[in-house]
Amino acid sequence: MFASRITKLMAAGLALSWALAAQGLANRRAPSFSLPDSALKQHDLLDYRGSWLLLDFMETNSPKCKELSVKLEATKKKYGLKVAVLSIVITPPETQTTVAKYVAETKMTTPILFDSSQVAISYFKATPQNPTFDTPHLFAISPNGLIVKEWRYPATMGLGFLVELDQLIAGPPAKK
Repeated sequence: MFASRITKLMAAGLALSWALAAQGLANRRAPSFSLPDSALKQHDLLDYRGSWLLLDFMETNSPKCKELSVKLEATKKKYGLKVAVLSIVITPPETQTTVAKYVAETKMTTPILFDSSQVAISYFKATPQNPTFDTPHLFAISPNGLIVKEWRYPATMGLGFLVELDQLIAGPPAKK
């Protein structure tokens, strides 16, 4: 009888974990990280608490990623200190050389961080059965450190994306 209860509890726990995994990648605490940029400066997620953080997983050889980078640069300029933007690339294949070329082509001021896959694994909940992710892929992290929204390509390409991003950062409309 005791073993039967344990089995039922384990089954219930497994069902709950499957249900939580099915919710997607948003509505959870942002996994912490500290990663270097091309100048070897470390960027720690906790350094961005108090501001909105737009976290972009990208590839330097992707035209779709370049298009999103331009939009994120404009968003960063529009909101100033209220919004920070970080881009993350996976090494290999990305190197300081590929990132420098990308920055020169796009005139990006956003730091591009180098990940050896561990941060990507935690953000994308990667498993051996699901080891890949799409780029560009953008996470919106609230000032208190929660992932509140994610966008995949092609959702990042339309005008609706910028409207949605503005509404998220500006907050709900004021009540009359």
